[in-house]
Amino acid sequence: MESQTIVEALLLGLLEGLTEFIPVSSTGHILLAGHFLGFESTGKAFEVLIQLGAILAILSVYFGKLWKMLTNLPSDARTRRFVLGILVAFLPAAVIGALAHDFIKSVLFETPMLICIMLIVGGFILLYVDRLQLRPKYHDAMDFPLPMCLSIGFIQCLAMIPGVSRSGSTIVGSLLLGADKRSAAEFSFFLAMPTMAGAFAYDLLKNHDALSNSDITIIVVGFIAAFVSGLFVVKHLLNYVSRHGYALFGWWRLLVGGVGLIALLIWG
Repeated sequence: MESQTIVEALLLGLLEGLTEFIPVSSTGHILLAGHFLGFESTGKAFEVLIQLGAILAILSVYFGKLWKMLTNLPSDARTRRFVLGILVAFLPAAVIGALAHDFIKSVLFETPMLICIMLIVGGFILLYVDRLQLRPKYHDAMDFPLPMCLSIGFIQCLAMIPGVSRSGSTIVGSLLLGADKRSAAEFSFFLAMPTMAGAFAYDLLKNHDALSNSDITIIVVGFIAAFVSGLFVVKHLLNYVSRHGYALFGWWRLLVGGVGLIALLIWG
């Protein structure tokens, strides 16, 4: 294992954790960075499997709330409805993701030009939605009705195109369907847990036979880096978006997408 590959895995893991829960497309960032660094993983498994670090980061921050929900589940109807809402929102991605897995990994993950375009388009959409004078009906993610959860679930499926952003699509969908900025981000956090865990498990099942010891080493390095950086983001994001909204992330998408597009046109 070359030390350069370990360093690249560390950098990509940090990038995963920093971008997974903000609406800028962590997969898009990692694929673009990997493209320009010349980083290649077996079956593009690294890019999916290091998400386990980000999953554990959000689980650790929300452990108290999740435990309370678990203990309240038998007796509290509101908690049961919220858990059902998360499962309903997860269902479209589970079905479509399994059916389209090979196309996503072999075609969409291999098209950096598409990623840059989606980053730019998503940036404009995020800036536009952030400036709308929306009148939110829901100020707590636990109050989202089931039809709204299902709609968010279908909107999340757009993120199967790298560069769109899972958190970005769910947040924008939630905002347009009546959520305030904080509850939109929090629902995206909760929906991330089954969605990312499902993607991790399915990708591991598909690729475990092809992974070597060196692949496992770089995945572990990326996983640890993603956990540490993801922990920081989850702890601070809700307070940030409550005060400042999502405009910063829209401008960031335009910057990264634009620079990436120029670099691809010049260097390929």
